[in-house]
Amino acid sequence: MSNHDERNYSPWQSYYGPNLGYVQEQYERFLTEPDAVEATVRELFERFGAPPAVSIGAAANTAKPSEQQAASTAAPGPIDSNMLKKVVAAHQLMLNIRRYGHLAADIDPLGFSPAADTKLLEPETFGLTQADLASIPASLIWDNAPASISNGWEAISRLREIYTRSAAYEFTHIHDENERNWLNKQAESGSFPAPLSARERSALLERLLEVEYFENFLHRTFVGQKRFSIEGVDMLVPVLDEIVRAVAHDGANNILMGMAHRGRLNVLTHVLGKPYEKIFSEFHHAPNKELIPSEGSMGLNYGWTGDVKYHLGADRAIKEGETIRANLTLANNPSHLEFVNPVVEGFTRAAQEDRSKPGMPKQDSSKAVTICVHGDAAFIGEGIVAETLNFNKLEGYHNGGTLHIIANNRLGFTTNSIDSRSTHYASDLAKGFDIPIVHVNADEPEACLAAVRLACEYRLRYNKGFVIDLIGYRRFGHNEMDDPEVTQPLMYAKVRNHPTVSTLYSEQLKSAKAISEEQVEELRQRTNGKLQAAYDAMKAKEGEPKLRGEQRKSELPSGEEARTAVPVETLREINLELLNRPEGFTEYTKLQRILQRRASALNDGEKVDWAHAESLAFATILADGTPIRLSGQDSERGTFAHRHIMLNDNATAAKFSPLHMLPQAKASFAVHNSPLSETAVLGFEYGYNVFAPETFVIWEAQYGDFANVAQVIFDQFISAGRAKWSQKSGITILLPHGYEGQGPEHSSARLERFLQLSADNNWTVANLTSSAQYFHLLRKQAASLGTEQVRPLVLMAPKSLIRNPRVASHGAEFSEGSFKPVLPQFSLTESKDQKDKVKRLLLCTGKVAIDVEEALASSNAEDFEWLRVARVEQLYPFAHAEIERIVKQFDKLEEIVWVQEEPQNMGSWSFMEPRLRALAPKKAAVRYVGRPDRSSTASGHQEVHAAEQKWIISTALNGKSVETSLIRG
Repeated sequence: MSNHDERNYSPWQSYYGPNLGYVQEQYERFLTEPDAVEATVRELFERFGAPPAVSIGAAANTAKPSEQQAASTAAPGPIDSNMLKKVVAAHQLMLNIRRYGHLAADIDPLGFSPAADTKLLEPETFGLTQADLASIPASLIWDNAPASISNGWEAISRLREIYTRSAAYEFTHIHDENERNWLNKQAESGSFPAPLSARERSALLERLLEVEYFENFLHRTFVGQKRFSIEGVDMLVPVLDEIVRAVAHDGANNILMGMAHRGRLNVLTHVLGKPYEKIFSEFHHAPNKELIPSEGSMGLNYGWTGDVKYHLGADRAIKEGETIRANLTLANNPSHLEFVNPVVEGFTRAAQEDRSKPGMPKQDSSKAVTICVHGDAAFIGEGIVAETLNFNKLEGYHNGGTLHIIANNRLGFTTNSIDSRSTHYASDLAKGFDIPIVHVNADEPEACLAAVRLACEYRLRYNKGFVIDLIGYRRFGHNEMDDPEVTQPLMYAKVRNHPTVSTLYSEQLKSAKAISEEQVEELRQRTNGKLQAAYDAMKAKEGEPKLRGEQRKSELPSGEEARTAVPVETLREINLELLNRPEGFTEYTKLQRILQRRASALNDGEKVDWAHAESLAFATILADGTPIRLSGQDSERGTFAHRHIMLNDNATAAKFSPLHMLPQAKASFAVHNSPLSETAVLGFEYGYNVFAPETFVIWEAQYGDFANVAQVIFDQFISAGRAKWSQKSGITILLPHGYEGQGPEHSSARLERFLQLSADNNWTVANLTSSAQYFHLLRKQAASLGTEQVRPLVLMAPKSLIRNPRVASHGAEFSEGSFKPVLPQFSLTESKDQKDKVKRLLLCTGKVAIDVEEALASSNAEDFEWLRVARVEQLYPFAHAEIERIVKQFDKLEEIVWVQEEPQNMGSWSFMEPRLRALAPKKAAVRYVGRPDRSSTASGHQEVHAAEQKWIISTALNGKSVETSLIRG
């Protein structure tokens, strides 16, 4: 028994009357002479303490006071101590059946698993015989015993039947006693599950035939093409059908699904309603049929590049009559199997929240439900699953419970379970997150549906997740071109001779006289007929022109630029409101002084720093009616103790955000400190934004290089989602970046990776040098939400620059102007004589631009008549026109020099070099100043960093040629 079980279970609750009196007598003896008490009883006292002073459940509870007194003083009758030990042992046996019954359950369709050690389920292990158990009242052993069960033998027999059939339960890890008792009661109830009606059984068989015959038709008709068939876990489709029906009936308006490619085509057609004809067309016209590896055969299905058919998502409206009851969505997913999980969790949270009013969004978890379909090897093998399960109870991420289905075919590509996990079950990971688990035999259709009904009822009642481990097999190889007998000869010797689930279920129904062979044959003919008719219709349309999705675009759609400046009077009003506090709020004195400085920041001669500019941007965006959601590992305060958008009462620790009380706000504001995860959190925020495109969603890395961990989300979703799936997103990513001697792990946000992924105007990549630029860019991004122009924004956010006075901006810069992709640090109206003196143009971005400015500020300006500097604020899309206009100012230009603090093989140089060469005058060389190629991003020694940084700046400002531009040594 686990420590958890011991805390929640007392053996004394089963005893009353004379039996309890005997236990009390033995306890008194134990207190004075422990060795005089039987060893088994002594162990109970040591583990569970004293028995209650009065009988639990005894008739004395309802007796008159005089009767209770007489009962308490009456001496107990003669007690057989041996019988007491047998009762205790029988109770322990019952608990073991609940806890370990799954080890003996019939949940392996192939009978391939080695037999488990089930001694703990046997009466003999506890010294009990059938006669012993028959002599014990059932109520002393089993608290949920039905009236028809009279003694212990019947109780144990019935419990073994319940816990070792084709559905196996794991509930003992659930911490809440009420939940655990409810789950046990449902499993042990004679009325659960309710038997299927004749109509439901016939419909279930027809669905299984549709699932099987669809796969057979694809196999015969499109020979050699990959489809990642569902065969072996065919029940996945009826299971999803049942979940959709149940949660829609319970009031969910949106059902959001994520799954990998195994069985996806079958789910698309039967659960999402994608027509057979469309799927056949995608197979019929798919090029590259022989591509290796398995995720080959591409087709232009959506977006600009398209994606393979078994990665695509779909939507379906579930109707009852003319009324739409719910919308069902299957998310697009790449071959990174489980990475869609946090994305659909974000979909669901967005669907559950009302963001139309100021303050925190109002969540109603009944409005939307998440379904995640997992592979058995991937569920335990991919860390993104654990990260996503951790959302289960977190304030900023929970969604009222996700329904998890493990489509368990016992294999990972060619890898057996023994090589892919260290746990007994693929589902064991979920135990750590307090999630109930049911393992069910995929060849037992009615048991599968019973598990679904239990899961849906549990979620509805307790607002928590549930795992259904649907255990089947895989009829073919990983894809239909593989020969699985090369790697699993014994398993596939069994699979070859194993009947399909539709065959097994039809035989079961025929044996029960629930259906006739003629009716079964009619269902088969009807199913085949629908498939053939769809194929014939597809062939008939073969000559018609094909519609394609959105075509590739080389430029952003034209449109009037959004106004981002805000009148100074409005800014001042908002600024004062941001300094208001609720009555009785105790502000931290030191922080109060810091924030109060903002009161005069918009006055003439004063400046607005980075964090203040952000607060003003957020407030004005809310005033425009755009909701905001910001998350990151320390986003309430800000990693660099700069933001303080959520304040903590210094006396009560109660939280308060000025943006929640802002009178000008017309939409919600949410900020959440995230769990210590980048991948799942970023995936969640991306999903939230895709589902709620009108919401300004921001994810902030604690340090920019931490985004490394989330590379799959950047690669597969944020940078490419629009091209592959026409999936639009306006998510904003803040990645603190800058070389300040903090070592390899706290310097670079890996800017080069984002620039390498930049194409097709897929996003904006920026590295800013002023708070006003930040203000305008945030407002520009917010204005683009929900429009055709919307793109993700990747921003190299500052660290030390947050408080650098050179980054702060005057108030007029917020009330006038707009975001500028390039900031020339000189007047474009200089005289021709001044321009003709210029020999070198320095281009730089981000922090190094401020370093250059500081160096120039300490020098004599006349010494640098030959030099001009421009800051490239927007790196992608490349500001070709703006930079070319600057270059053309200088007829005598000899050098265009790109200055950066990152190593030459990192940062912006590789991206900027060919573009600068393309627009440079023929007589002007394009050169580089910065660190040489390196394998590590930065030095871990402050003195080395300082020396290198000094060299970079001095070389860039040296009038000699910079052909030899790399740090040596």
